[in-house]
Amino acid sequence: MLQEIRIQDLGVIDESVIELGPGLTVLTGETGAGKTMVVTSLGLLLGARADSGLVREGADRAVVEGVFDVAADTPAALRAGEAGGDVDDGLVLVRTVNAEGRSRAHVGGRSAPVGVLGELGEHLVAVHGQADQWRLRRPEEHRELLDAFGGKAVGGARTAYESVYAAHAAAVSELETLRAAERERAQELDLLRRGLERIEALEPQPGEDAALRVEDERLSHAEELRSGSAEAQAVLTGGDDVDAGSDDGVMGALARARAALTPVSGNDPELAALEQRLVDVSHLVTELASDLAGYVADVDLDPGRLEFVQQRRAELTDLTRSYGDTVDDVLAWGERAARRVLDLENADERIVELEQDVERLSAERVELAAALTGARRTAADALGASIGEELSHLSMGSAQVVVDVRDAGRLGPHGGDEVEIGLAANVGSSPRSVTKAASGGELSRVMLAIEVATAREVGSVPTFVFDEVDAGVGGKAALDVGARLARLAESSQVIVVTHLAQVAAHADHHLVVAKSDDGQVTRSGVRRVSGGDRVDELARMLSGTVTDAAREHARDLLEGLGRAVEA
Repeated sequence: MLQEIRIQDLGVIDESVIELGPGLTVLTGETGAGKTMVVTSLGLLLGARADSGLVREGADRAVVEGVFDVAADTPAALRAGEAGGDVDDGLVLVRTVNAEGRSRAHVGGRSAPVGVLGELGEHLVAVHGQADQWRLRRPEEHRELLDAFGGKAVGGARTAYESVYAAHAAAVSELETLRAAERERAQELDLLRRGLERIEALEPQPGEDAALRVEDERLSHAEELRSGSAEAQAVLTGGDDVDAGSDDGVMGALARARAALTPVSGNDPELAALEQRLVDVSHLVTELASDLAGYVADVDLDPGRLEFVQQRRAELTDLTRSYGDTVDDVLAWGERAARRVLDLENADERIVELEQDVERLSAERVELAAALTGARRTAADALGASIGEELSHLSMGSAQVVVDVRDAGRLGPHGGDEVEIGLAANVGSSPRSVTKAASGGELSRVMLAIEVATAREVGSVPTFVFDEVDAGVGGKAALDVGARLARLAESSQVIVVTHLAQVAAHADHHLVVAKSDDGQVTRSGVRRVSGGDRVDELARMLSGTVTDAAREHARDLLEGLGRAVEA
């Protein structure tokens, strides 16, 4: 609900605070006082195009601020939260227009694009004016209104259709993707299979490339390795083919050293420790000499083995050049490639499955679209009759409303129907879209009829604004217009700009826009009236001047509508 509007330097309004409440609120005042400017300010607040001409002459900028009471889980509150706004204490919207025509918007205390105001407006307020219709501007809005009016019957049929439509669209998309990629898939399969065949032919083992590299080094230098190790072993053991400096080599020298220490080491613990170290060294040298002898015996001088190792390394290098830095990387690629081959080979089977799914879902989609069309046409008859009934109370009894559900020629996300609410304003005329068939006050009355007819079935916006919905009517018809507005106000907040006392008398809250002139500056303000002040305003609206007779007429009007008249 809209709780408050603050207007500063907008048109003839210099500064005004308008407090609003639930139910029906009317704005009245002399012609030119600025009533429509209040509606204009609300339009700016909800994203309408800014115009520098709206800024009050002599002012730098015009500012409009609105406070809305919104629940935390409503679409408006959620959208404001997405824009960074705070709605804990109500949703505050601000629109500023400077004298150069540039404008800024704030949502919940945060700067936001003006477009966000428009998005919020669709959830907060529906404005119906002689030059502005914020509802049913687009063809799809006619369909949405009908579907909401249709309740569970249409809603259930639409949900079932949309589910199958989405499944069909997904299956078609996947099928087209697989078919379009068929050539690429065949090329990829060929490359993967060739790679796997190469790997399978060589059967590389984990870590094989590293092991062969070590073996290659050893075999390539086998003669040098054997000669060097044999010479070292001879030095240790004193072999005949090496001049080790003594007949029995290093091992003999260590034995003579031990023989020199053994007789005397028992006389000094420190020397005994040194002797033990000599014993340890002797054992190590003995073991080393034995290992060197074994190494000499094992050195492979097989040229055939060397050729095999080098050839094998070349083959593995060819693999790693294509599929990874190491043999282990090549094996990992092979595992991935094998899985990918299975996926690609299964694609043909998937194509067959998808073709069957598309055929089945296409048939279901057509069947469910027909059911949705039937439900819509049933609801369309009821909606047309309901709107027509409301128009009969709005001095448009000869008007005929037709809710046309016709074949769109294709199936879309919401069915195969085009929906248009048409109006034949006069007997014998053909129905045309409501936004084209009516003009002036007729259009506002048609929109009022639609809102009243759908108020209980359609979860619409919480606030409606009607600008001069009573244009062109008077007398009893004006009372009927007021009664329809009051009925709509039972479930929504309704704000009406009116010239007719018969409409204003139905209001729960009466605001008067008054203009003052000090000889230099003309300004307007808005004040709430009740009691005698309200009687005087209704009297002015009835007769143009406030007389005792006009006051009496105004009291009679209020009492006839069951509205208490304060003293």
